[in-house]
Amino acid sequence: MPQSNGQDPNSPAISVVVPVRNEAGNIAPLVAEIAAALQGRAFEIVYVDDGSQEAGAPRLGLIAGQRVGRKSTGFKRLQSRIANGVRSAVLKDGTRDTGCGLKAFRRDVFLGLPYFDGLHRFLPALVRRDGFGVGYVDVVDRPRRHGTSNYGFFDRLWIGILDLAGVWWLVRRKRRVPQAEEVTLAG
Repeated sequence: MPQSNGQDPNSPAISVVVPVRNEAGNIAPLVAEIAAALQGRAFEIVYVDDGSQEAGAPRLGLIAGQRVGRKSTGFKRLQSRIANGVRSAVLKDGTRDTGCGLKAFRRDVFLGLPYFDGLHRFLPALVRRDGFGVGYVDVVDRPRRHGTSNYGFFDRLWIGILDLAGVWWLVRRKRRVPQAEEVTLAG
């Protein structure tokens, strides 16, 4: 019988930590180089941005997980696919899967959001509405070991439709604050 070292076989064997302060233009080429160098190996890239000040630097307020290899029943996967498709078409938030529970964000960004039950499904759209970016990380889905799902078809459907309408309204009603600039006149 093979010996187990206690590690999850799906976890990365290599972690690459990259400082990216004021390096917005260099990130994409670096990702490509790292991926090419580590091809065939399980790896992760952790970017550390400790306060970029450069123009165009993304202000991430949210890192959202997206499930891969779903272990749910076919009916649950179909429900999620339809719900995510409708949500994405209406809100145009660019998010493939909002049902994943993994969300990481700055406290001040979260506290600035409107609160309602089911908020987790709409975090990417609401965070973008406030001018922040969204990053995504794939999360290996695991089968439920205990208990049953807290979501059923009809209870999620009607509440989700109402929440979607409310978030659509919030996103469309967001007023952009005009940028003021001081101008001094030479006398």
